[in-house]
Amino acid sequence: MGKYRLREVKTARDAKEFIRMAEAIYKSDPMWVQPLDPDIEDRFDPAKNPLFDGGEAIRWTLHDDTTGKIVGRIAAFYNRELSANEPQPTGGCGFFECIDEQEAADILFDAAREWLAARGIEAMDGSINFGDRMQWWGVLVEGFTLPLYGMNYNPPYYGRLFETYGFQNYFDQHTYLRPLVTHTMPDALYRKAERLFANPDYRFGHADMNDRRKVARDLMEVYNSGWATFSGVKEMEFDHALQMVNTLAPIVDEEVLYFAFHKEQAIGFFIMIPDLNQLIRDFRGRFGLWQKLKLLWRLKVRKKSDRLFGLVFGVAAEFQGRGVEAGMIRCFEQYVERHPKRYRSLEIAWIGDFNPLMMRVAESYVMAERHKRHVTYRYLFDRNKPFERAPKLGRAKKQTPEPTAE
Repeated sequence: MGKYRLREVKTARDAKEFIRMAEAIYKSDPMWVQPLDPDIEDRFDPAKNPLFDGGEAIRWTLHDDTTGKIVGRIAAFYNRELSANEPQPTGGCGFFECIDEQEAADILFDAAREWLAARGIEAMDGSINFGDRMQWWGVLVEGFTLPLYGMNYNPPYYGRLFETYGFQNYFDQHTYLRPLVTHTMPDALYRKAERLFANPDYRFGHADMNDRRKVARDLMEVYNSGWATFSGVKEMEFDHALQMVNTLAPIVDEEVLYFAFHKEQAIGFFIMIPDLNQLIRDFRGRFGLWQKLKLLWRLKVRKKSDRLFGLVFGVAAEFQGRGVEAGMIRCFEQYVERHPKRYRSLEIAWIGDFNPLMMRVAESYVMAERHKRHVTYRYLFDRNKPFERAPKLGRAKKQTPEPTAE
């Protein structure tokens, strides 16, 4: 009889155990903040996750066969449309948690690999999300400080568990940190911003959340120009964009939600939100009516979050290199000048090392420093196939042009 026993998540009780088991992994870690339960559960609800249209997902928990105690968990998933964009059909594994024992991790990875292979998948990325890249993506390997909400946080040994199994570094995702000190931007940024401010064809302004459908359309248009041709990224549909806007609406601060327009066509956005992890530590993942009221009080009335999360920053492909990013950054700095005590720091997450342009923007324009590093690992099922890291943006992949915004 083996040391561990794998069990598929099938019932509501199983699903609850899948979520709650993480508490044992992090019980002594002061940096960890339990993600809100609905944000995890919704990934596995076909009624709420559009990737089930042409895809599947499965979850397991791993138990000590003697005590019955849960010692690990993993999910596996794929979407046919997304997997077809890769050099080989590629699925994912994610929401991985495990004790520091390679045997236990290998059982979880084997389960995900075998399930995906049985469905014609030839590689898997991990630890990733069955959903948007902006959440729950990558294994944290540097910067074990308070995480931003929605960013994966894990013990330092997780990278070793993945690499010992045979996963390889497909790409790095950097998080940048900038204290909000004004008048410290490069002179070139100010010149570019002023040039566009003086051009009547360009306009920079806040998103108006009273007209969520327009915000969703603008978001969708810029996203599809800047991201959707990148492998593994599905073109955003309006309903998905509207769902995203509706999700963000209760927590955004409209004064730091910027769009850029050219002749009233949306050409860029800089979406920042107050970080929720400063506000939900005591929720332990629960998000009932009482927790929702407490969050709104802390967020909107007390304004207790002084850290901004740079969620996504992008410019439509045809307008890149024209200073649009400088205009949005300068608009934000002007806000900080007017409200010097509202926010103290900005963290810009999810800038892939395959996107050197955005790394330069973060480092040379925003003057931010690398603060955290996540790794998206890839495992090729054919162990004789040569491994290649994610191509730099600007290099064709399967004859598909790549965006230059992330």
